[in-house]
Amino acid sequence: MKTRIILSSALLALSAFTTASAWADGSPVGLWKNIDDATGKPKALIRITESDGELKGKIEKLFRPEEEDQNPKCVKCEGALKDQPIIGMTILSGLKKDGDEYNGGQILDPANGKLYKSKLTVVDDGKKLNVRGYIGVPMLGRTQTWVREE
Repeated sequence: MKTRIILSSALLALSAFTTASAWADGSPVGLWKNIDDATGKPKALIRITESDGELKGKIEKLFRPEEEDQNPKCVKCEGALKDQPIIGMTILSGLKKDGDEYNGGQILDPANGKLYKSKLTVVDDGKKLNVRGYIGVPMLGRTQTWVREE
């Protein structure tokens, strides 16, 4: 029992250190809250992970009014994502580090089911993330600022 407690404490401390060091080195890895452009209210929590130098972002939680479905499906998505739950869905993928940015990826907007090219930049000492979705060239798109949750 003592060994489990010590091991759990060590893993917790390592996790906290890893998260703190990710902030310090400007990594986008972690939990982020995206904010609705129109209302200014939180929309979702997205967990960004890195595997083999590639970033992926998965929705962990949605912030929805009580009267709305709390576990909606992506009815406007196409292919394998059609009618799949939005919670747990990977919406950000394929991004790779390119200088101070992460480029070459795509982002899914579950509200309209469309995929956009994407890039992101960590700003404000790792506390914010500028996420840009665009068609064709970055100039033809929009940027959302996500706020680090951890």
